[in-house]
Amino acid sequence: MSTLKTMTYAVTGRVARITLDRPARGNGITMDMPRELAECVERANLDPTVHVIALSGNGSGFCGGYDLVESAEALTIGEDSPQRPRGSPLDPRVQMQNHLPGGTWDPVTDYAMMSRNVKGFMSLFHGEKPVVCKVHGFCVAGGTDMALCSDLLVIADDAKIGYPPARVWGSPTTSLWFHRVGLEKAKRLLFTGDCLSGKEAREWGLAIESAPPEKLDERCEILLERIARMPINQLVMMKLLLNQSVMQQGLHTTQVLGTVFDGITRHTREGYAFQQRAAEAGFRQAVRERDEPFGDHGLSTFKG
Repeated sequence: MSTLKTMTYAVTGRVARITLDRPARGNGITMDMPRELAECVERANLDPTVHVIALSGNGSGFCGGYDLVESAEALTIGEDSPQRPRGSPLDPRVQMQNHLPGGTWDPVTDYAMMSRNVKGFMSLFHGEKPVVCKVHGFCVAGGTDMALCSDLLVIADDAKIGYPPARVWGSPTTSLWFHRVGLEKAKRLLFTGDCLSGKEAREWGLAIESAPPEKLDERCEILLERIARMPINQLVMMKLLLNQSVMQQGLHTTQVLGTVFDGITRHTREGYAFQQRAAEAGFRQAVRERDEPFGDHGLSTFKG
């Protein structure tokens, strides 16, 4: 296993613990993170002592989405940034925007890059062992891909979870909202970009349990311990059995569409305007201006 840059991996008893570990950046997603996530999941799959995987985040929150602050602010409209030579890697959401409004965008190249991230996130869904995701603080934008690809979600009462980029510059690539909360509730969230509190996530059926922040670790450990009592072969069979229903509902097809749409959202008139505003005023200010009409003054602290 390669040296991890974005997370840590440890095994305690029958539990493999994957912890996102970029706290200074809100555990923002980089190109390395989905790949490292898949490596950690595979390591747990192959470990005969591991019965269940615990996914969590270090710092003030679980994950603030893709880490876009520096890259979005570095872009110059209509030409390549001097900090980003054409074809050079940068962050995963901006990397393939080699040309902006005055040039050419290659949607296939964009899709190829973003679909690799989807495969990394979906390692949680397809992995043999059950995954319990613990969310505290915030889980927004691309961070929800990891939370929703997990099997069970335990969340702090005061946490925020949702997909604000539905307002501009994003489409949920893993496309699991419908499967987790149903059609009407998914529409309610993605038609507005609104977030749920942890308590609301539990009431909507997105989370299996919510708890006061000071009790979150305890409640999550109780669930992990109960799952870990099960034989591995039973856990593998139960997860395979239940996931077949989701796959039969067309999840893969929807993910292809959602990933293509994600690229398109960054190349609409509104998408270019948002991007230009980020370059002019800073990414955080652009996000603040996007979210304030919806009353989400606090969401501007998240990444993207």
